[in-house]
Amino acid sequence: MTVSIDDALAVDAVAGLWADPPTLPTKWLYDERGSLLFDEITRVPEYYPTRRETAILRAGSADIAAVTDAAMMVEFGSGTSTKTRLLLRAFAERASSAGRPFTYVPLDVSTEILESSSAELALDYPDIGVEPMVADFTSPDLTLPAAAGPRIAVFLGGTIGNFDVAERAAFLRTLADALAPGDYFLLGADLIKDTGRLVAAYNDKAGVTADFNRNMIEVLRTGLDAQGLYVDDFDHIARWNPARHRIEMWLRARRDIDVYFAALDRRWRLPRGADVLTEISTKFDPGDLADELAAAGLDVVKSWTDDAGDFQVTLSRR
Repeated sequence: MTVSIDDALAVDAVAGLWADPPTLPTKWLYDERGSLLFDEITRVPEYYPTRRETAILRAGSADIAAVTDAAMMVEFGSGTSTKTRLLLRAFAERASSAGRPFTYVPLDVSTEILESSSAELALDYPDIGVEPMVADFTSPDLTLPAAAGPRIAVFLGGTIGNFDVAERAAFLRTLADALAPGDYFLLGADLIKDTGRLVAAYNDKAGVTADFNRNMIEVLRTGLDAQGLYVDDFDHIARWNPARHRIEMWLRARRDIDVYFAALDRRWRLPRGADVLTEISTKFDPGDLADELAAAGLDVVKSWTDDAGDFQVTLSRR
C-alpha cells in the first residue's frame, strides 16, 4: 500500500507528541504555506544564511559545474528552488556548450510547491529537463533516478543541521548508498558563530519565523482532523543549546491543551508552559563536518565560504 503524507504525519505524531519532551520532525514545517513562509524568512534582515550561501553559489557555480561535469542534479528539499537557479544556469551553459542534455530533479514532500516551482523552472530553462519527484529524502529507501553521466545531489540551506548526530550519520550513509561511485554531493552548512546573531536569525522582529513555527500546529490540525487545537494557543521559542552547538525551536503552550485527534482516535494533553520541539539547527566546525562526510564514504573535493566566514558549501564525491 502506498503511504500518503497524512499517514506519515500520523506515524510521526504518535511517535513524537507523547514523548518527553514532545517533538515532531522538522519536515512537517514545510507544507505549501510553510515553504512560502520560509522563503519569506530568507529575506528578513536577521536571517543571514541564505544571503551568505547565495553569495557563495554566485561566485562558485561555474566551478562546481566544471569540476563535476554532471549530467543530472537532484536537489533535496528543493522548495521554491531560488538559489538553485545559480547552479542551473551554470550547468545549462556547460551542457549546451558540450551539446548534451542536462536534467534537474527537484525532490520535495510538498506536492503543491514542487509542481508550481517545477513548472516555472521548465519555462525559464527550456534546454533543461525538469523532472520533479515527490519523495521524503530522509527515507532509508531513498532511490535516485538514473543518469547518462555523473549525478550531483544537492542539499542546500543548512538543512543538514536539522538532523541530530545519529540522524545525520544515517542520512549521509543512505545518501552515499544511493549515489554511484563518481557521483557528487553538494552540501550547504551553517558554521558556529556568535550566539546573539544565531538566536536573532531564528527569532526575527517581524515575527515571520514565529508564524513559520506555529504553522506546524495548522499542519497537525488539518492533517489529523484535530479538535481543540489552535495556532494561537502556542508561542514561538528559539534558544541556543551550547552543548550540542545548535539552535532549537520550540512551541510553548499558552494554556492547558486538550486535543482529540480524530485521525488517530487519541487524545493529547499538554499543560500550560510545556514545550514541543519542532526544529534543531546545528552549526558546524568545518573539520568535524569533513569527518562526518568521510565516515559515510563521501570524500571532500573542495569547499567554499563567504567573505565573513559565516557559511560553507562543501563538494564531496562518492
